[in-house]
Amino acid sequence: MKYIFKLQKFMYGRYGFDELYKFLLRLCILVLLVNLFIRHYILLIMEILILFFMFYRIFSKKIYRRQKENIKYLKIKNKLLTPFENIKRNIQDKNHIYKKCRHCNKILKLPLPEKKGIKHVKCPNCKRKMKILVLKKQKIEIIKKTRKTS
Repeated sequence: MKYIFKLQKFMYGRYGFDELYKFLLRLCILVLLVNLFIRHYILLIMEILILFFMFYRIFSKKIYRRQKENIKYLKIKNKLLTPFENIKRNIQDKNHIYKKCRHCNKILKLPLPEKKGIKHVKCPNCKRKMKILVLKKQKIEIIKKTRKTS
């Protein structure tokens, strides 16, 4: 009990754990597992550097800088994962086509037509008309810019 209070007192004003820490921990474990089989000194150095950076971030008193690092990490993570989320949504939904408007970048949820062929669509956000070529079973869409409407 006495040691818990000392640890709490020591950690007061320090940054602690966040999403970047969790990523670094997973990365460190992955490098450790790979190093168990390959046994290379470069992997060992990577493990040590990742661990050093993790503990540096945990015990840092520069909270604002660590928050900025975490925000940058989350932005990069979201940019990388967004296309995969769209693919996952497309696979799960058998009755709709999801397509991104080239002009306003809004994702359109369109019903899957009974017949394959060209479908004319108007974006509700930017009001521009588009053509979509639908192949029924594969749900492949090709958007062609037709004309601007005001």
